[in-house]
Amino acid sequence: MPSAHKEALRFLIPLGIIFFVAPVVAQLWPLPRLIEAIAGIITLLAGCLFLFVSYFFRDPERLVPADEAIIVSAADGLVVSVEEYDEPDFHLGPTIRIAVFLSVFDVHVNRSPVAGIVKSTIYKAGQFLDVRHPDSSTRNECRSWWLETAHGPVAVRQIAGLIARRIVAWSEEGSTLTRGQRFGMIRFGSRTEVFLPIGCTVLVKPGDRVAGASTPIARWPEIS
Repeated sequence: MPSAHKEALRFLIPLGIIFFVAPVVAQLWPLPRLIEAIAGIITLLAGCLFLFVSYFFRDPERLVPADEAIIVSAADGLVVSVEEYDEPDFHLGPTIRIAVFLSVFDVHVNRSPVAGIVKSTIYKAGQFLDVRHPDSSTRNECRSWWLETAHGPVAVRQIAGLIARRIVAWSEEGSTLTRGQRFGMIRFGSRTEVFLPIGCTVLVKPGDRVAGASTPIARWPEIS
């Protein structure tokens, strides 16, 4: 299965080549001082970027709450919105939307907030507004997921931002996901939204920090 570490190799391999090859070239072939200085700067930048990319694509293991009535966060980051909202992609009607902003310093692997089957997934091209912009949810490039659960439909939307230019999907229609299972990621700063049935009890508020797969964001309603 694809992973964050495999995604990281797309960047780490060329950066590693630059970092190790540039000094060797400078040693083997005499270069003017200006070009040698530029080569040194390039080597330093490549090394710094190598370390940052290694950090960005980290994918720590998470402990999923044992209580199966708990709905977990789909992403790491800052809760920026909790509101009633008509789900726009699959026309699921009024839902509770919980939106999380991911900075470049957050883990960007997305995890399923619930156990369910991927009934449908939709990719939409769009703009790359800063995901803190109020219109980013409707105008930016995104991929949405419809998860059919024993309690009803849940939707998750991955939204690309000003820096994030690629949404990566690791699951597909028909996939069965467990609660907290990785299903994709967004590169370099983004926003993730979860759309829940109205009857759910919300456990977070704007300003809270959450961790994907481990932080409870809501609870399914009691079934009598």
